[in-house]
Amino acid sequence: MTYTQHNKLDDSKDFIVTCKKADLTSIQKFLPIEKPDFDGSFANYQLLYGSKGNRIYILGLGEEKQAAQLENAFRKLAFETQKHWGKHIQVYAEGFSTEAIKKAVIGLEMAQYAIGEFKSEKEPQRKTALTFVSSEDIKTSLAEGKFTGETINSIKHLVDAPPNIKTPEFLAEWAEKSAKTEHYKCTVLHEKELKDQGFDAVLSVGKGSVNKPVVIINEYQGKPDTAVDIAFVGKGITFDSGGLSIKPSTNLHYMKSDMGGAAVVLGVVELVAKLKLNINIVGIVASAENAVDGNSYRPGDVINSYSGKTIEIIDTDAEGRLVLADGLSYAVKKIKPKYLIDLATLTGSVVRTLGYSAAGMFTKNQEMAQQLSDLGTKVHERVWQLPLYEDFESDLHSDIADIRNLSGKPIAGAINAAKFLEFFTESHENWMHLDIAGVSFGDSPYAKMKSASGYGIQLMVEFVKAKAE
Repeated sequence: MTYTQHNKLDDSKDFIVTCKKADLTSIQKFLPIEKPDFDGSFANYQLLYGSKGNRIYILGLGEEKQAAQLENAFRKLAFETQKHWGKHIQVYAEGFSTEAIKKAVIGLEMAQYAIGEFKSEKEPQRKTALTFVSSEDIKTSLAEGKFTGETINSIKHLVDAPPNIKTPEFLAEWAEKSAKTEHYKCTVLHEKELKDQGFDAVLSVGKGSVNKPVVIINEYQGKPDTAVDIAFVGKGITFDSGGLSIKPSTNLHYMKSDMGGAAVVLGVVELVAKLKLNINIVGIVASAENAVDGNSYRPGDVINSYSGKTIEIIDTDAEGRLVLADGLSYAVKKIKPKYLIDLATLTGSVVRTLGYSAAGMFTKNQEMAQQLSDLGTKVHERVWQLPLYEDFESDLHSDIADIRNLSGKPIAGAINAAKFLEFFTESHENWMHLDIAGVSFGDSPYAKMKSASGYGIQLMVEFVKAKAE
């Protein structure tokens, strides 16, 4: 898809025009009939034909409170109607804010996502040229929307990729290719480097797989020779069998999505580089496959970690927090960022708590929490704060190691996981943990199976932009 701007609508050609709920007056002049049977409800649309035989799509944007979801309206329209589009279509965007322009383009780009990339016969890519009609200068918003939509689609391909293809090395190759294209630095630590540098928790999780673990370190410097502003750490478990604490077979095939946090981290660095933001960020991905083998780590083991702290393994299916522990310790010791955020599809507990509507947010920095909450509302990638009470620390006490990786209690699983991670942050005052298990991957109107949502890219990049200002 390509996007250009023009200041005048050609009403003899195909175009899209939008309206708020129960308000057709603003677009009546474009319609071939006086009172179409249409109320402007969110994401509803109607096709009319003009006097020249051209198609006119009326798209409802609903109520003002639904403005944050505008991309979903454009995505639905494009997904369901673009097979009828010609080589060119106009979008009447007079009166749109720059944010609305960006969201519209994001939605149009997301409609291009094709989950069936591994089919022998692929759907042909559409090459429609879209012209946004506006008297304002919207070129920057068009470009930012396209970059954002492309990156969201790219990380969705990563999350949806099958685990026999998407190994830790596959993620590393993706990062290296992206870094070369977008001009940022990518360092990949393989097994020897991981052993030499002490990434023992990552190595322990990956012991049972022939696909060896890696740690990916992506560095974008928008302000050369200055300190790192933000470090992101992503859980990159490319397939999670549960290890020797093996998971039930039901829905086990969906455990290919257990690297959703890593995908967000990879995508954020790529998009920030595309946008050339005035900030320094680092993205760290700790990636392994949690498989079953004679060499797998065991319940009852005591393992080391990058921090030097020892961990008693209670359950090998609590592996994501182990790779994150090494990633967080590396960030604190080597990167020393002002802000530290980790993202992970970490617990089923957070899904039982918040469902599929919001990520679980954990931090002791209330200013940071409020900012993320506000940004989440703005881009409709919501978060909800959960506590980090000291009461839960005793649940992770171990008699034989510095900490245990699971409380063993049937309550507060997401909180206990966050408390485990906190142990490896050296009390970083600007640390935040986002448990995205319920929002990264799930049911979708655009696929028959559960699939990636793209959650997190817009939220994290908005946070980066706020700190770059």
